[in-house]
Amino acid sequence: MRYIIGRIPPLVAIPAAVIGLLSTAQCGSSSTSPTNSGTAISSVSLSTPSVAAGGSEQGTVTLSAAAPSGGATVTLASSNATVATVPASVAIPGGSSTAAFTISAVAPGTAAITASMNGSSSQSPALTVTGRVTLSAITVASATVVGGDSINGTVRLSGPAPTAGAVVTLSGGDPLTLPASVMVPSGATSATFSAFTRGVGGTISSTITASYDGSTASVVVAITPPTTATANFGVTGPTETETCTLINGGNTINCTFNGSTSTAPGPIVAWDWTYGVAKTFSQTTTGPVLAMPAVDCSVIPAPPLPAAPANQWFSMVVTLVVHDNLGHVSPPASDRIVRLFPQGVCGF
Repeated sequence: MRYIIGRIPPLVAIPAAVIGLLSTAQCGSSSTSPTNSGTAISSVSLSTPSVAAGGSEQGTVTLSAAAPSGGATVTLASSNATVATVPASVAIPGGSSTAAFTISAVAPGTAAITASMNGSSSQSPALTVTGRVTLSAITVASATVVGGDSINGTVRLSGPAPTAGAVVTLSGGDPLTLPASVMVPSGATSATFSAFTRGVGGTISSTITASYDGSTASVVVAITPPTTATANFGVTGPTETETCTLINGGNTINCTFNGSTSTAPGPIVAWDWTYGVAKTFSQTTTGPVLAMPAVDCSVIPAPPLPAAPANQWFSMVVTLVVHDNLGHVSPPASDRIVRLFPQGVCGF
């Protein structure tokens, strides 16, 4: 048997510089994620020192320097999760040094929030969680109100309203008209609202009910008829309020007088109207509305039109007195700023 022995190629020496380059290339293949080694936790702050159970507030973590371009992740922990909880972490965007997070209040007690990153940590001041805020009461300025008048009410909470405020819903029946809700501002314990009433012929009791987060409170208001007669009315023209036109050859005012908001202890049986510029005309109606009042050209002065600024119209005065079936008579109520346009009649 023969063995053929070939030549063994000589070993080639690799320069140390090349070995260094290869070593550098090998290390360059490791992770390129940003490092936060130079950044530490500076502080953890709270938006308020206390919050009601069931509510929430904002915490803020601050770094000692801006986060790198890839951002930074800060670990969060509560010292007492039965009192307040936080998310496991919060991300701080690259270039920013702060981030906000939500603290959820669970039950009464105290807790502190700790933020940690890169071996550094900081703890917030103690957060006090109070009992759940409920609706404690609703009150009104007076237990009675004359129909047609308004009345102020107040809702009260058992503690300060949460950061977003407390929306208290309101309800009540006729003859009351209420807003759907009233907002108690953050940190406040009460808020006021206005209720409106309509005229009534006899005393009617109505209940105002307020509700918030499962708790309710109510108050009874007595709406009573007026003790004196009061005249009240509005003037509506063909295009806008308190603007009338003289039409039909000067024999009709194109306007409507409406005294339906007048009140009296008894049913109103007569509405006495007077109206005019140069001459006053009178008319009594058995209902609250007088439409298209009758006049003649003597209702306004003869031409020419008034000087500026009222150079196209005359100022007309409208007055109303009401009578009820009990003999009550109201003082006169007047509207002195009604505009009356001639509209090409009576020489204009």
